[in-house]
Amino acid sequence: MFRRAIREFMTADFIRVRPDTPVQGAHALMRSTNMRDLVVMDGEKLAGVICQFDLYLIQSLTDADPESAVVEEAMTTQPYVVAPEVSLEQVARTMWTQRYGSAVVVQDDRVVGIFTVADSLRALSQVLSADDDDEQTNASTIEVNPTLE
Repeated sequence: MFRRAIREFMTADFIRVRPDTPVQGAHALMRSTNMRDLVVMDGEKLAGVICQFDLYLIQSLTDADPESAVVEEAMTTQPYVVAPEVSLEQVARTMWTQRYGSAVVVQDDRVVGIFTVADSLRALSQVLSADDDDEQTNASTIEVNPTLE
């Protein structure tokens, strides 16, 4: 099997929010776009990542005021960052062992995409489909007579 780069599977059309975005606004954005992970950008600089679980957590804390809470209070400030040429295998293994929900893809100090758990399932499906195609191509044809005598 040949090495597949994460750029093949990342979401390049990712959703960005600012650190001062209200938590409720980020949650509404997630619902309307069907995304569970948002990239937090402070101008052109990566500030962090916020996921659906982060929002649920801050909204459930007794000391937090969900009405006034902002993304900066709930986001992960040191997300897992990879270059576009890093292999799918390496990113998937790191996400699994470290329990990361996403990897931010950065090239030349610029965010170019995000790779999420949902992307990993799509990648798995594509890789398995390719393996099935290879097996079918290499398999010999066996004719079966379905009629019983």
